[in-house]
Formats: sequence, C-alpha cells, structure tokens
Amino acid sequence: MKIQTIFPKRLGLTFFFLFVLLLHQACKDEENPVDTELEVVESIQVQLNPSGFAPLSAQVNLSTRGDVAVRIRVIGQRGSDSDVVHTFPQSGNSFTLPVLGLYPNTLNQVELIFLDGLGNEIATESLEIQTGPLISEMPSVRIDVPDGGAAKPGMNLVNYFGHSGTFLPQRPFVFDKFGDIRWYIDFTAHPTLSSLFFDNGMERLQNGNFIFGDGNSAALYEINMLGEVVNTWSLQNYTFHHHVREKPNGNFLVTVNKNGLPTVEDFIIEIDRNSGGIVREWDLNVSLDNTRRAWPTTRADLNIDWFHGNAIEFSPRDNSIIVSGRTQGTVKLSSNNQVIWILAPHRGWFTSGRGEDLKQFLLQPLDAQGNAISDSLVLDGAENHPEFEWAWYQHSPIILPNGNLMLFDNGDNRNYTVGSEYSRAVEYKIDESQKTIQQIWTYGKERGGEIKSSIVSKVIYYEDVDHVLYTPGAVRFGGEDYGKVLEIDRLSGDVVFEATVSPPIAPFGITFHNVHRMRLYP
Repeated sequence: MKIQTIFPKRLGLTFFFLFVLLLHQACKDEENPVDTELEVVESIQVQLNPSGFAPLSAQVNLSTRGDVAVRIRVIGQRGSDSDVVHTFPQSGNSFTLPVLGLYPNTLNQVELIFLDGLGNEIATESLEIQTGPLISEMPSVRIDVPDGGAAKPGMNLVNYFGHSGTFLPQRPFVFDKFGDIRWYIDFTAHPTLSSLFFDNGMERLQNGNFIFGDGNSAALYEINMLGEVVNTWSLQNYTFHHHVREKPNGNFLVTVNKNGLPTVEDFIIEIDRNSGGIVREWDLNVSLDNTRRAWPTTRADLNIDWFHGNAIEFSPRDNSIIVSGRTQGTVKLSSNNQVIWILAPHRGWFTSGRGEDLKQFLLQPLDAQGNAISDSLVLDGAENHPEFEWAWYQHSPIILPNGNLMLFDNGDNRNYTVGSEYSRAVEYKIDESQKTIQQIWTYGKERGGEIKSSIVSKVIYYEDVDHVLYTPGAVRFGGEDYGKVLEIDRLSGDVVFEATVSPPIAPFGITFHNVHRMRLYP
C-alpha cells in the first residue's frame, strides 16, 4: 500500500523514534538510502451506503499501526470551496468513519489525512468511491445569486416532498453552494419508513443526528447521517403531524392529533427523551376557541381542522411555547396551557373553551414611533397600516436572540381577500406586559409572486452573520412550480445567496416544506 508521507515540523514521540531509527540506518549504509515513507494504514475497507438508505454516503473501517487522528477530505468538483473536510479529533488505531458529501454518478476522490498528537499531518491515503446516479424523483437546483463569500457557511438541507406524483416517501436532501446534490435519504425500501410522511421534515439535534416524526407509523425517529435509525419514540395515544422540536433539556415538543376525537391538529405534547413518557399536554380546544371562523380556508374542513397547528417554538425564559395555527394566528401558551398573548387580527375572538375572554390577550399594534394604531380597519385586519401588517396563515415562529419574534407570513387570504400578492419574513417586537406589538423588519413584499408561498415555508435567523434564511416552499409563478432558498442580509436587505429548486412534479404545488443551512458533519 502506497501512502504519501508529509514530514511535520514537530513529530510525536512514536514517529520521532521511527525517524531516529531510519536516520541511524541511513548513516550505517549511505549506498542504500532508506525509503522514508511511513506505513500508517494496517487495513482499510470502504462500504458505499452501508444502511441502504443514504446513497451518497459511505463508511470507512480503518486500522492503523499506531495512534493517530484522522481528517477526511472529499475532493470537490468546483475547487476547494466545494471540498468537504472534517477532522475526527479522537486519536486511536481503529476507526469507523462516515464519508459524507459524495457526488452522484461519480468516481469520487477522497483523502484520509493522518495526524500526530500535535495535529501535524504525517501521511495521506487516497480512496476512490464510485456512486450511482440520482433517483429520478430528485429536483434540479439553479443558483440565481451565487455565494460570493458573504453567505452563512454550510450546505442546504431541503425537507423535500418526494416527488413522483405522490408525497411518499418524503426524501430530504442536501445541496451545496454550487447547486450540486451531495446527500439524500431514500427510505423506499425501509421496513417501517417506506411511506414516510415527515411533514415539516427533519431538524438537527444537539448531538448532530436528525429528529423527525412520521404521520403513518405514529412515532418519532432519530437517524444519523448514514440513514440508520438510532432511536425511536412511540406517540402512544396520538398521531404525528407537522413539527417536532427538541428542547434544551433534550425532551421533544410535538404537534399531534389525539386519537378518538372529532378534531385534528389541535394538541401539543412534550415527550420525555429518556423514558418516552408524556410529560404534559396542551389541549388547544381548552385554551382557545374552536368555533372561531374568522379565517376561512378551502384547504381544510374547519369543523375538523379548525386550528391547523403547523409549528412550535420553545421559550426557555419562561418555559412557555409559541404555536402557529394556520387558520387562527400565533399564540403563546404557558406550560399549563394558559394563554399569554395572541398575535392575529382582532376579528372574531370571543371565549375560550375554559370560558376566558380571549380579547384580553390580543396584541395592540404600534407604529414605527411606538404610538398605538387605533384604526379599526387595521385592528380588524381588513386594511394594512404603512408601518404594520398582521401575519396571515403564517408558519415558523422563531424567537430571535434579541427576544423579538420572526415569522414566515404566507399571506394567504391577506386582509380577508383571495389572491394575495406576496409572502414575507417579518420581525415583531412584543411587549408582554403591555400587550403591544411593533413591526421591526420585513422582507418579501417587494418581490411579489416570484417568492410567494401560500402554504408551508420557513424563516431561520443566523446571529453570527445577521442574516435571514427565507425559504418559500410552494411557489407557483410564471406557469412553474418551485421552491426558493434566499439568504438576506438583515441590515442591508441585500440577497447574498439565492437558489431555485424545481421538482419533476409538485403535487398541490409543494416542492418542500423548509430548508436549513448546516454543515454535513456536525
């Protein structure tokens, strides 16, 4: 086995002694100079797609002659910016390493780089890994605004809806800054997840794995990057829809249906990660009004799906939750299901299931100067104020580091009219003690229908670069169906990255539910 050797400035003890031995031998016989290449690898085996469900991943089983650390490099096809590089810091002489970021239908070039105890490179081993072509259901990705270096580093995890004329099974994938697909999951042959419906999709856990729910098997699943299921939690007397969210303590918040009831998508539960038990339940029929019909929709029977909970956010400051209900608004609830505030136009709010007057929890909008907006048509939602608009049929509430709330305002039936022109990301400042709300920042209205999505979609905020990732997942514009990935500089409003994801077919116009920026290796 031929290994390229790189001599470091400083050697670890093992390699120092080896170097002295070789030098001593060279001095004994100058006519027969020693071969100075270090034989680090004792044995190596490479297996493509070891789980059977992640076609652009591989696993390397490696033994070395001494203790080393390993860095892996998948060589990109578009220069060093397309390389996938990861260092496994734990030293040893036996390794099982995931290889992530392979290209489809390619003889991929991969390097294993061996490091001594000081982190110096001492040798490399070159591998070649042949992958198969992408399955036909994968979309095309077009880069509209290239990443010029200002964008948040990482790749784009797309919680993709399929697509082969059906949503099942759903197939998440990752594309890089150049639009190349570098990872995906296909559970078509999985014994349990062959009809996976994960709705909002997968989110990365604190441990680097992914968590998602499945609406068909009524369970939560944790998988690693190789597509292996490493843990599962039964939902017991509930079924999954839309969203699962990991709390800082490791427990899970889940939007669910409670079995045996006439209504759906109106319960939240917390699952204990360790025991699998139900910690608490939020019944929205009790805290809110399941007879309110201020927001009509043709997409659901409101007598059954009156709330349509589509996302959860956790507030660690007061152990509360923020829930988005597509056909009601956004509500903040305490841990014991008490309403804290309601973010929605003021039309049609009366009495909760427990008999409370819900009007007391409605937020009062302010203009840019902090003055109360008193126009009854604005409060009602029939008209917009130049400095304030309500969010309509929203998704993806997130708490920003400054305490403000950001939403994806889908804009469906905006101002109670059909044919809204735009969606947007919007940031609100909420004063809970005064029950006021002020619009701080927004993006999307100026782009109109080309980035409008009446359903699904998400916003994410990245504090380190002060950017917003805006991902409308069901755009229908100019006779085409697609999803968009836009990264916006929050200060300037400039788009620093934009891509268009076009599926071969988009049932109900949906391309994906959302997109996350992430590194392949956690």
